Amino acid sequence: MRVCDLKQKEIINTCTCRSLGCPADVEFDCKTGCLTALIVPGPGKFCSLFARESEFIIPWECICQIGEDIILVNITEEKCFHKEHSG
Repeated sequence: MRVCDLKQKEIINTCTCRSLGCPADVEFDCKTGCLTALIVPGPGKFCSLFARESEFIIPWECICQIGEDIILVNITEEKCFHKEHSG
């Protein structure tokens, strides 16, 4: 499976039955080449149309299943919520 294929799948948190959106990016280990996390943009400032202030970082271990259209994850959203620092 390619990264571009992952970006087209909706992520559903099985703990809350809530959609987190689609992955915008991935993290991987340079030494092993293995994916370590999916990065999902957080909610936008105004109707998700403008710049985003935060993102969800979902560790690979929290992924339960990858289907044709969705990715099921089991995670506490507060633990995966990352607020970006403005500089």
